[in-house]
Amino acid sequence: MTSADQAPPVRANQAPPVRVNQAPPAIEERGPGQSPATATTPTRTPKGDRGVSMLEFAGFLPFLLVIGIAAIQLGLVGYAANQAGSAARAAARAESLTPGSAQAAAAASTSKWLEPDAQPSGGGDTVTYTVTVHVRPIIPLFGDGWYIHREATMPNDRTNTGS
Repeated sequence: MTSADQAPPVRANQAPPVRVNQAPPAIEERGPGQSPATATTPTRTPKGDRGVSMLEFAGFLPFLLVIGIAAIQLGLVGYAANQAGSAARAAARAESLTPGSAQAAAAASTSKWLEPDAQPSGGGDTVTYTVTVHVRPIIPLFGDGWYIHREATMPNDRTNTGS
């Protein structure tokens, strides 16, 4: 080999020299983003498979919607149970301090769409109230909804325990 056949050295930030009349490098030697000179177009799938993924999605969509609506309905029922508990505590506490104020306290401590109903039970040294709230279904085809009951007991502060 003569010195003319050898390639000059490549610096760190310099592209390698271009060689004329040389075949493209083998697949293993190609770098990322390089395509061969004899590139072929990718083969297409048969026409019978076109649109299959859209059809599968359309078939799965009703199940996905039902699961989403069920999750929202479950969240509403949990929220209503929490609100009913808060209303029962508020009603029992208000009644233990001021007789006749339980229903107003229950209504003030819950969301209006739950329509709370406070009913007394028990007596004596404690005041117990049961609050019932109505949760309507998101889709009205599934019945009237659910009634959730929560109960709370507070000490009766109106009794005179002094000497």
